[in-house]
Amino acid sequence: MNSERGIERRRVVVASNNAGKLREFAALLDAAGFDLVPQGALGVPEAEEPYETFVENALTKARHASRLTGLPALADDSGLCVRALGGAPGVYSARYAQRAGGEKSDAANNRHLLAELASHDDRRGHYVCVLAFVEHASDPEPIIGAGRWFGEIAETPQGEHGFGYDPLFYLPEHGMTAAALTPEVKNAVSHRAMALRHLLAQLRERE
Repeated sequence: MNSERGIERRRVVVASNNAGKLREFAALLDAAGFDLVPQGALGVPEAEEPYETFVENALTKARHASRLTGLPALADDSGLCVRALGGAPGVYSARYAQRAGGEKSDAANNRHLLAELASHDDRRGHYVCVLAFVEHASDPEPIIGAGRWFGEIAETPQGEHGFGYDPLFYLPEHGMTAAALTPEVKNAVSHRAMALRHLLAQLRERE
């Protein structure tokens, strides 16, 4: 996989059309030898995400993209879990406001989250990222990587970087929200970075 070790680079379809996720994947996986192709560039429609867990949704998306392209596939299912809300928005993070009758957008999701937390003192939460990698659509041994990034929900949005709930995801150890971190710092410490390191370690073991 890594050209520095004499292994050819690999073309892999990414089962996502989320521009923010694709930027982070590219930044984190280029050095590992992945040539990533977004599924939209290959005409792959988004898969259904009918499950209640991140891992089931990630694996469904990976198999869907691989089946339609014939390529190895990488899929991500991620979201924000807030303790006081029983783990919500969870797997519905991207559609949180929409499910309550609002629009589907990051800004609407952030507003809805703040409204739901207005009567709660406990503002602890964590980002979850589950990655699924399959060599082919019927791969019996998919590789699963997972990461959790712990923080708190700020009372007002802060920062200009990132996407999703990053403007509200406050990191006490950094003294700022995820949206105020530089992309380089976020890509080193985020839930997605943790999940990718976990995934890559397993890929190396398989090789």
